[in-house]
Amino acid sequence: MGEPILKWAGGKRQILGEILSLFPSDYASRTYHEPMVGGGAVVFAISPRRGTINDLNDRLMRFYEVVRDFPHELIEENKRHKNTREYYYRARKEFNELAFKTPLTKEERIREASLFLYLNRTCYNGLYRVNARGEFNVPFGRYTNPDFVREKQILEASKTLKNLKLLNKDFNYILEEAEAGDLVYFDPPYEPVSETSNFTQYTCNGFDFEHQRRLRDVCVELDRKGVYFVLSNSWAEPVRRLYEGVFEVIQIKARRDISAKVESRKPVYEMLVTNIPASERVERKLPIEVAEAAAP
Repeated sequence: MGEPILKWAGGKRQILGEILSLFPSDYASRTYHEPMVGGGAVVFAISPRRGTINDLNDRLMRFYEVVRDFPHELIEENKRHKNTREYYYRARKEFNELAFKTPLTKEERIREASLFLYLNRTCYNGLYRVNARGEFNVPFGRYTNPDFVREKQILEASKTLKNLKLLNKDFNYILEEAEAGDLVYFDPPYEPVSETSNFTQYTCNGFDFEHQRRLRDVCVELDRKGVYFVLSNSWAEPVRRLYEGVFEVIQIKARRDISAKVESRKPVYEMLVTNIPASERVERKLPIEVAEAAAP
């Protein structure tokens, strides 16, 4: 199994086994789609032979294009960075300046991708956050020995990405792209379970409850078309009600490390939603302890 290149808020490596246990046992032969790819823990783990990945974050998708097309040049560029506070803020300024330059030359695309990776590996808590102007604004993270070269991960990911179509669209593109028998994994921004946990500044556009409702409608339409899907989200009652009684909803435990306070990094309840029959799954039973009662 491959691994993601980037850190990502809400990354799925911790619950990868639970997600894959719901996939159909023949998933390797199916066309695979991730309409909200983020850090790509699932797609790089299964390395599909064909399909699509998509994200509204245009700079993220440009990063993956460079990983696909210029992996060796990217690796060499990554070796030029320094893990100092002064260098970090110069790099962040350069990265933000490139956001307003178009079109980018090949060299500028590689440089932007390298800065994206460097900032991701050295910024505070591995966050990707932008302000209203679209400027990356996360402070320096003070890591002792961060890996911002990522040679092995880039070379492996490049092979996977060469098999896929890379897109930068609204997630509803999947209604035109997916066909009967395809497999889709949705990883939307999680619905907040409290007023203090609402983090949506992944792009300049927040992902509100109307987006959650529209995503549920997309899942219903995919089900009608004979497309299999798995979706992850928080165990928030409003979003849970969208799927209960329509699809199978499974409660799982996960540990989230995005909180600034170490003492706040406790196991939380999340949910997986699927229309894949239990008889066709990789495993009939989730390899984790499922809570007997819903979290409050």
